[in-house]
Amino acid sequence: MVVLVLLSLTANSQDKYTMSGTIVDDQTGEVLIGAAVYVSNLEKGAITNTYGFYSLTITSTDSIDLVISYLGYEPLKKRVYLNENLELSINLTASVQSLGEIVIEGQLNEENIERPQMGVVNVPISKIRELPVVLGEADVLKIIQLLPGVQSGNEGTTGFYVRGGNADQNLVQLDEATVYNPNHLYGLFSTFNARALNNVQLIKGGFPAKYGGRLSSILDITMKEGNNKEFHGSGGVGLVTSQLTLEGPIKKDVASFIISGRRTYIDKIIKPFLPIGNNSDYYFYDTNAKVNWKLSSKDRLFLSFFKGQDDVKYNETKGIAYDINFGNTTATLRWNHIFGQKLFLNTSLIHNEYKQDIIAVQDNFFSQVFSGIKDWSTKLEFQYFPSVNHYVTFGGNYIHHTISSSGKSEAELATNQGLNVTEIPSKQSNEFAFYVNDEFNITKGISMNLGIRAPAFNSDDATYYRVEPRSTLRFSLGPKSSIKASYTVMNQFLHLVPSSTASVPTDIWLPTTRRTKPQRSEQFAIGYFRNFKENNYEFSVELYHKTMKKQVLFPQGNQLIENLDVDTALVYGKGRSYGAEFFLKKKVGKLTGWLSYTLSKTDQEFDDLNFGERFPFQYDRRHLFSAVATYELNNRWVLSSVFKFSTGQIKTLPVGRLNVFYGGTLYEGNYYIYEGRNNIRLNKYHRLDVSATYNMKSKIFRKKYDAELIFGIYNIYSRNNPYFVYFNIDPVTDVAEATQVSLLPIIPSISYNFRF
Repeated sequence: MVVLVLLSLTANSQDKYTMSGTIVDDQTGEVLIGAAVYVSNLEKGAITNTYGFYSLTITSTDSIDLVISYLGYEPLKKRVYLNENLELSINLTASVQSLGEIVIEGQLNEENIERPQMGVVNVPISKIRELPVVLGEADVLKIIQLLPGVQSGNEGTTGFYVRGGNADQNLVQLDEATVYNPNHLYGLFSTFNARALNNVQLIKGGFPAKYGGRLSSILDITMKEGNNKEFHGSGGVGLVTSQLTLEGPIKKDVASFIISGRRTYIDKIIKPFLPIGNNSDYYFYDTNAKVNWKLSSKDRLFLSFFKGQDDVKYNETKGIAYDINFGNTTATLRWNHIFGQKLFLNTSLIHNEYKQDIIAVQDNFFSQVFSGIKDWSTKLEFQYFPSVNHYVTFGGNYIHHTISSSGKSEAELATNQGLNVTEIPSKQSNEFAFYVNDEFNITKGISMNLGIRAPAFNSDDATYYRVEPRSTLRFSLGPKSSIKASYTVMNQFLHLVPSSTASVPTDIWLPTTRRTKPQRSEQFAIGYFRNFKENNYEFSVELYHKTMKKQVLFPQGNQLIENLDVDTALVYGKGRSYGAEFFLKKKVGKLTGWLSYTLSKTDQEFDDLNFGERFPFQYDRRHLFSAVATYELNNRWVLSSVFKFSTGQIKTLPVGRLNVFYGGTLYEGNYYIYEGRNNIRLNKYHRLDVSATYNMKSKIFRKKYDAELIFGIYNIYSRNNPYFVYFNIDPVTDVAEATQVSLLPIIPSISYNFRF
């Protein structure tokens, strides 16, 4: 069917000519993702794909006036005489003055109202470091948490939850490879080094058919390719981490490389201050590397690699000890080929692996949890550009999963040998999908994005086939506003049980089985989008309703037992989430920023939990508000601030207690009475962060280089936000008192970054 459509479209466009090529940075040769190629006299345009490629087919005419633009670059105007098919690649030069670009930015001036897509936000890496963050470490996931419909977990963590979904329902990809745990320990930092990244895109609704396997969101991250013009380096020194990035040509204008590394030195700093007998040790590191080679004008080859690792050891004389080790490894080999000027092919071979091994000892009690997942996958995707009003993608992918999970607990430490990780039985499964997606304009004011994805999953004891329709419809209300509506079905074949805030990753990954069926979501959304004041401001409001089936949890009090099929200890239910998301942003000028507000509700229903009655989702927040501002004071100083407010966390707390005289030491003789699951909401959360960036020119060995000092204050008024609550029994009055624990008070930071 797809072939017939393509042939008919080609036949109907014989009186048209096609212009295609790539848009790159003039100084580095790095492709510009989402750059705009606009024909001003025809009011038609295109944007570049993930590899900087564009294709523009228009009716034969004497000449066309092109405007090529990209955020932070000087726009290029060019008159082209298009009387035959033309290959035209463009180099853009970075602007001398940035005009204070916003962190979140659409690439076409009116793309947000003209394209039939919803819930899609791009995050330019170049501006992330200007916003205040914990301990001066720029972080992509911290920015994601400031967007409408996205919320964080506990204080300071990088875990994120989208439109009522759990952490495992976000598909996080780095150069198409899945990253199963995108956090370093305690969640204070994500595992992504911003200096090694080119582009970040978050999709939370109206999903294109090419994406699948998760219910809530897609976080698609692309690594830099490396400078193919000349050698450069950059780095930074902060309070807890240092990093260095090197890039340059292997063969000028043909091949390039980039390698970036980051390591914390918390272990070196705290050792002199630890008490005698405390053998604590903690460090993490991550490494990114990429090589790309331009084989010809139509062929490019990419090889990228990533590894992140956390190692923690804690040993106290009081009999408390733990050993935590976890990390991600990914590798991606990709080949791009251009067939003619309208058809683009990307072929990928991908390997990714995640392992976690957590051992804890308290007195004479021992526990260990191990979870490992290894994937081999391949992807084949075609992108077809039949006309300026028509864009088709189709292809397929295959993933082979190997999952090993187990747990062990013993009361007698002396007899414990721990888990033999090499002997944990693994579960093999296969996941594959075929898809087609068609984006087209029906009239000038009406456009559609229609797609269908057909995923399947196979394991030793179960096989599932699913169909996922996707659609987005846009109605123009004029040159500056539009209404959009979308409908999306998603399925998920892997489960993270139980999910947490990513502070300590005790979660385990499980495949779908005969008992544990695939999760499924169905989402409806409608939105109003408007630009005003010459597109300097953008406003949107989106309403959504999402239902989720086959949700998975452990019953309260259950724990892993060695060599037991975990899914026999699970319970299954459903969830729903609905809300309204408001977004206002200012894109240009010295003062830029955005306001984000979300009003939402999320709950769950399990037959075997909470007496079968609905209860709030663990990360349900009624109100979420963020205000972000960046002010370019002058050529040297940039000031930034972030204010965040949210309704308090949901917790399960007892409503009473029963004192048992002969209760022994169990719970100190107190048995707590619970009225329901997730029955208490803690205090409201709010904080204000500020930062100032000073840009300067420096010299070393008589050579000039660019540098910046970043001064920041996290939680400037030192708000005691709740992290968790526990109960103490007063030994005199025998009264239970709730005590709130707060994690992060006011934290000043300073970091130094350089580029040569």
